[in-house]
Amino acid sequence: MTDVAPDIETDVLIVGAGPVGMTLALAIRASGVPLRVRLLDARKRGSHAGDPRALALSHGTRQLLEPLNAWNAAAGTPIHDIHVSQSGGFGRTVITREEQGVPALGYVMRYGDLAAAIAARIDDDQVLDQCTRYDIEIRRDHVVVRIERGSDTHRIRARLVVHAEGTPAESADVRVADYHQHAVLAEVRPQPAHGNRAWERFTPDGPLALLPIGNDYSVVFTVPPHKADALMAMNDTAFLDALQQQFGRRMQFTATSPRARFPLALRLRRDLVAEREVWIGNAAQTLHPVSGQGFNLGIRDAWELASRLVSQDGSALANAADLDRYVAGRRLDRYGSALFTDGIVRSFSNDLPPLKLARGLGLTVLDVLQPVRKFVAGRMIWGARSWP
Repeated sequence: MTDVAPDIETDVLIVGAGPVGMTLALAIRASGVPLRVRLLDARKRGSHAGDPRALALSHGTRQLLEPLNAWNAAAGTPIHDIHVSQSGGFGRTVITREEQGVPALGYVMRYGDLAAAIAARIDDDQVLDQCTRYDIEIRRDHVVVRIERGSDTHRIRARLVVHAEGTPAESADVRVADYHQHAVLAEVRPQPAHGNRAWERFTPDGPLALLPIGNDYSVVFTVPPHKADALMAMNDTAFLDALQQQFGRRMQFTATSPRARFPLALRLRRDLVAEREVWIGNAAQTLHPVSGQGFNLGIRDAWELASRLVSQDGSALANAADLDRYVAGRRLDRYGSALFTDGIVRSFSNDLPPLKLARGLGLTVLDVLQPVRKFVAGRMIWGARSWP
């Protein structure tokens, strides 16, 4: 790359203007530190507004977004309690908001509604949309990024690049553990009404989650790939029957939306920081959707990084030592969340009698011992912030 003068200069360049990247931009602004921040995105600005995907957002995420004026309270369906059980075996527990002392354990919100609420706080001139990142060159005291935007090519000079562009690409630095499961997604109408209760039901095929959204349930139906093929090929009546069989007869399902599917794997980037580059959110890790930890972990990444982006004496953008402190500060939350979700999936996605007995005993202990139940619930709501 030749030394051509850049046409855009910034302190922090965030690649990916989804909710996590935008949250980082807002958190930097809220810190009061006068850093210039720009965002790049491949999509057209505002295109995420109609995205219907359901997100499970913890109460802890609400507590981080509200001070940024980026929480869409009207769009979220609160979760008042969560019923956890296993199919074909004993053991169950119920986690309640009253026990945790919070107005809701979490909220279910459409991706588009959340993204729109955050995007409304981002200045238009901060975002370069419809971009293709061409290449990155690391210099001694800055980074040069060349992008293509339509027929134009821009050169951006930044002091730090933060990657928040989504699922980590296949590379030697990303560890991948394939669960050999697919998540089949749908929205179904329950009878009677859901009463703001979520369900997590563990089956030999994988977890089955029902999350209240509006008057319906957002269903995450985890099964092996060949069973996902069958579920996708079914008509609506057959799909509802299959869901009913896995869930049981506590309630009936009377209608369903069209279905979607995606494969499940644990992806962990080994190094979150390189020279003048940082990875956060799904660019740093993707988790199994069980217990809804992944997106909330990404919001905590953004919040923590914003607090570390200025050197300790407040005089300059964070240096390598400051960013190493960010990595150390995220280690417990990051690996704790990954081990928590991975352990649940591997322990519950089978029908082996000894493990089935152990699961039943574990759920019984969780139901009987309030301190254990509160700890697990706190871990789901606040991540590592709930740990002593």
